[in-house]
Amino acid sequence: MRLIQNMTTIAECTAPEYSVPSRVIKIAVIGGSGVGKTALVVRFLTRRFIGDYERNAGNLYSREVQVDGDPVTIQVQDTPGAEMTGDGISLPDHAACSIQWADAVVLVYSVTDRGSFDLIENLHQLVVRAGGAGIPPVILLANKADLLHLRRVDSQQGPLLAGTLGCSFYEVSASEDYNQVHGAFHRLCCQLAKQPPSLASCSASATTEKRRSPLIPRPKSPNMQDLKRRFKQVLSAKVRTVTSV
Repeated sequence: MRLIQNMTTIAECTAPEYSVPSRVIKIAVIGGSGVGKTALVVRFLTRRFIGDYERNAGNLYSREVQVDGDPVTIQVQDTPGAEMTGDGISLPDHAACSIQWADAVVLVYSVTDRGSFDLIENLHQLVVRAGGAGIPPVILLANKADLLHLRRVDSQQGPLLAGTLGCSFYEVSASEDYNQVHGAFHRLCCQLAKQPPSLASCSASATTEKRRSPLIPRPKSPNMQDLKRRFKQVLSAKVRTVTSV
């Protein structure tokens, strides 16, 4: 699979003759349910658009690329959707931990969902509180720009909110325009690559894996008891066949 093709400064990283630890850039993607967070992440990393995803899966996507000629591992943490409740904003623990884990945060809303837009300011406050003195870079992404007939958020409201929050703004369509999505993530990655690497990025791989472990969902292990039961059923069937013959 070719990843992040046709870039001027970011390209797929080929394996070097000797092992060189690559810089790790960690990005958390936060927003309401159904705004297209997973579609945006997959579109950026693979150029592909798949319309149907398992909601709130909270997967971590990782690709090794080159930024300005240097090897970089981009880790993008998708997160379960946030919701507004009577008591305020409801953010899954997975998403809250991802904010603290990340070097940068992408806040996403859908132009077809007014509620997802209203969540953004509260989500930004959570990012600010989690960052403390070192607030991570934040960009605001408005997705589903192609659905003009379903638009519920005026095109001027996104830039105004981004200006208030002090972050960059992009209105994109994950389904129709890869270049828009790539451009937003591309600029963020280049910005992060110019910054001094964090201590976590420079640590040994074992330490990194230990830190990531509560955030990264692992593939479900197969049910060994069920596999053994099926194997026995197959063997029993063969024995019965031989006996009957």
